[in-house]
Amino acid sequence: MRKSISVKGLSHRHPVPNACRIGNMVFSGAIHGVSPTTQELPAGMAAQSANVFANMRAVIEAAGGSAEDIIKVDIYLRDSSDRVAVNEEWLRMFPDSESRPARHVRPLTPDSASLVQCEFVAVIEL
Repeated sequence: MRKSISVKGLSHRHPVPNACRIGNMVFSGAIHGVSPTTQELPAGMAAQSANVFANMRAVIEAAGGSAEDIIKVDIYLRDSSDRVAVNEEWLRMFPDSESRPARHVRPLTPDSASLVQCEFVAVIEL
């Protein structure tokens, strides 16, 4: 049975959930760098990156999992050479070099106000 996962303060402007879970699989939609309390998007890359990773954690936890269950992360960047803040948050969320998810960086669509976004796939142990 498919279950929509929604996190208060992180709703999309379209009628879609933050993620979807079927069995032990979780797939997120786009996770933005907005603050879940103010719904504002900070101007800088560091603040947006911190929010993206905090929001990713909130979504996986709402799905019944943890950061340890995430197996793939796609990072979307406005400027693909600007990875310092993303890498800092990445290492904070996934500190064990022997247990990190796969990652791929992709260009962010030009119509987005964000500097960084992500989406993930997770497998939660049953």
